[in-house]
Amino acid sequence: MAYQIKEYPLQQGALEIQYIEEYFTEFPRKKSATEIMDRLNDRTSLILMAEAPLPEDPSMVVPVSFKVLHELRDNESDPKMFDLVERIRDVVDFPNKKVLYNWLGATRRDWRGQGFFRALSEQQEEWALDEGFDEIVVKTKNRYYDMRGTLDHLRYDVIKFEPHPEDNQESKVYMRKRLAERVRDDHRSPRKLSRS
Repeated sequence: MAYQIKEYPLQQGALEIQYIEEYFTEFPRKKSATEIMDRLNDRTSLILMAEAPLPEDPSMVVPVSFKVLHELRDNESDPKMFDLVERIRDVVDFPNKKVLYNWLGATRRDWRGQGFFRALSEQQEEWALDEGFDEIVVKTKNRYYDMRGTLDHLRYDVIKFEPHPEDNQESKVYMRKRLAERVRDDHRSPRKLSRS
């Protein structure tokens, strides 16, 4: 059976992400639809969501996993994006690469380990290749071991580690996947894409 993946336009996607983030208790702060739209406005971006039927009612399909990605530029004016670029400038060649930043993403706890995040990741890579991106960059915290393990399986390399002065679990881990046409050869998730 193919994973059901939906690609959303900005406004509708932002509202969907605001809704699904309510199911993630491990996120200390949820993103609002306005915050998502402000970040993605005027930049190349992608909002993907995987959907699946509820086990207790297969006629009801719900969002179970999501990803939000956007272009990361050499000359960012937004303070948060400027800070991110400066932190990884020594390991990412911004002037000569088109960089995609994996900003948000997760899978609802009851659906983890079933391949939804992998399917979304493979879909994002195909989109990124089609859009001419050279690499995808992710920032996470050391404590998100499941996320780091998934990215490891997807062949992301750690490019930088920023130790936290008091709590190593709060340390930041930056990872990257370089893109080339051969990346498509590693994809194995059957996917059915629709656009909302």
